[in-house]
Amino acid sequence: MSTTNRSNANSLPFLLMGIPGLEALHMWISIPFCFTYVMTLLGNSMVLLTVRLDKSLHEPMYYFICMLAVIDLIFSTAVVPKMLDVFWLDSREIGFEACFIQMFFIHTFTAVESGVLLAMSFDRYIAICNPLRYTTILTSSRTIQIGLLSLARGAGVMTPLMCLLTTLPYCKTRVIPHSYCEHMAVVELACADPSVSDLYSLIVATLLVGTDSVFITFSYGMILRSVMRLPSQEARLKALRTCGSHISVILVFYIGGLLSMYLQMFSSGLAPHVQVLVADFYLTVPPMLNPLIYGINTKQIQEGIFKLLGQL
Repeated sequence: MSTTNRSNANSLPFLLMGIPGLEALHMWISIPFCFTYVMTLLGNSMVLLTVRLDKSLHEPMYYFICMLAVIDLIFSTAVVPKMLDVFWLDSREIGFEACFIQMFFIHTFTAVESGVLLAMSFDRYIAICNPLRYTTILTSSRTIQIGLLSLARGAGVMTPLMCLLTTLPYCKTRVIPHSYCEHMAVVELACADPSVSDLYSLIVATLLVGTDSVFITFSYGMILRSVMRLPSQEARLKALRTCGSHISVILVFYIGGLLSMYLQMFSSGLAPHVQVLVADFYLTVPPMLNPLIYGINTKQIQEGIFKLLGQL
């Protein structure tokens, strides 16, 4: 394909199908997605406002929780409004640049969240295994630096991938069998060999998720060993309770991500709408659950929310 024809083809918009095979049910399907988005906005905004107004929560642990809340808000807003636009108004068109911007936000903030979860495991390790040095190791400024480093890492590894993907010619069809610009669904529309971008994305995903999950597992292994050495059962339960919410968020994030990825990669015999629904729920449900998990399992956040609601 000539450079001019490739440029013309790549300036055309894509068309999102929504949920393939279930187009007639889009209005009904939109209800749970709309509900989760509203709850995501309310829950994460409440967490941010609670930590902002309660000075007793101005500590590294709660700063990391705020980072997760910001990530969840960006994550959901990058996906759900356009998804609901497809479901409600049948507005399937999405511009070429807008499609890859959406993809960039999804992958970048997935990587950023993984980095923040790793930082939170380090935070819990220091708090439980070396509490006397906690305030000197994890200062407020250092916590912010860790968050910015996670953001830089995510954007840094995803920018080359977006460059590789946007240079591919998309001349097969403009129809994406998905409700957002999902990476694999878009790459399948390319009429050139995408092996370089596929290899890069596989290496990046393996290194980021693999390395982060190994270090998280190591941190919690050390935490568990320290907790089992505590003299009283009450002290052990209290220490484990402080990690419960973080472990729950980690399991939701990594298990949901792996399930969605493997269903996309090994989809033989699986109905297309099942793959799409699993991917959609992975992007929308965890951002809603995270503030609920922290609100239930973290006593200080719970008390702060009740105090904030009492002032309204």
